[in-house]
Parts: sequence; structure tokens; C-alpha cells
Amino acid sequence: MNQAHPIIGIIIGIIVGSTRPGRNALAVAKWATEIAGSRTDASFEMIDIADFGLPLLDEPFSALASARMGREYTQPHTKRWSDTISRFDGYVLIAPEYNFGIPAALKNALDYLHAEWNDKAAGFISYGSNGGVRSTAQLRLALAELKVATVVPEVGMSLYTDFENYSVFKPAEVHTQQVHAMLDQLVSWSSALLQVRGKAHA
Repeated sequence: MNQAHPIIGIIIGIIVGSTRPGRNALAVAKWATEIAGSRTDASFEMIDIADFGLPLLDEPFSALASARMGREYTQPHTKRWSDTISRFDGYVLIAPEYNFGIPAALKNALDYLHAEWNDKAAGFISYGSNGGVRSTAQLRLALAELKVATVVPEVGMSLYTDFENYSVFKPAEVHTQQVHAMLDQLVSWSSALLQVRGKAHA
């Protein structure tokens, strides 16, 4: 994990939503983390789901059932993932679009947990042939079930204009402004939801 800016208070996790070899998501996440690092209203850390080695969901109970039983996870990778996600007040999901939808690795990572996501906020940076909008749309539905408030501003980038040869990330300058617009609302909502969770500002 890469910490961008060590500010106390709100902590936002920037989640790399693909584990594919040669993935573009890692470059996008590093770019977003660098932009976020210029802010002083929150701390930002990059979370790479590839670092957690999550297989297809292998817990004997669903995440919701585990939450109701006090998060009695059985697998070490689940416990590590839970501990990591629990530390954050909000999230930015780096979400490529695969076949009109969410990357399987990202959906699997979401499904591992439930209570850890609850009453927090999330924003999106997506990319694909049409800006990744269908991936984001599906994520909004999944996160609603996890009781995550998703902010309206989002960043959508094109594989045709923001990537050279579909692999070298060269984002248009306008996207920097879009990232800040999304983070403005994300930090605000993440701060407000601290009270819902009964958590005071640091």
C-alpha cells in the first residue's frame, strides 16, 4: 500500500480494481493517488487487491451472515482484507469495464465483506471503450446493497484517447479537475458518515 499524504482525520482508500497481468488499473490508481496527495482535507492510501490473494469467495458463510455473527471469518486472507478495509472512511474504486461490467476480481473483493463497507462513501474512476460507465453503473447497485453512499461526480476515461496503444496511460488534463470534483464530495460525505457510524474526527 502506498500512502499519498499523511493527514489525520478522514482516510480514503484508492482501490485498484483489476488483478490482470499488465493491467492499466495500477497506472490509473498511482495517478489518482498522486493527485489526491496534493490535498490537505484527508489522507489517501492505495489498496491493491492483487496483494491479498483473494480466491473466489471461499468463506462458509456469506459476508452478511458473518457480520451478524460477529465477523467470524475462517480464512486468513479474509481477515487481512477485513482489517484493511475497516481502517478507511471512504473509497475510490478504480474500475475498468470488462464486457459491459465489473471486473470479476473487484466484485469478488466486494463480496468478501459486508459490515466493513457499511455507512461509508465511495467514488469512481473508470475506463473503457465508453469510459467505463457500465462498470460504474453496476458498482453503484452492488454498493447500495453494502450500504455505501456513492457520490455523483465520477471520472470516466477512454481507452482510445487516454491510453496510447490501449496500454500507456496518458490522461487528458481535464481528468485532473474531475478527480478533484469527485474527491470534494467524497471527503465531505465520508466526513458526514462518521457520525452515522458513531465515530468522531481524529
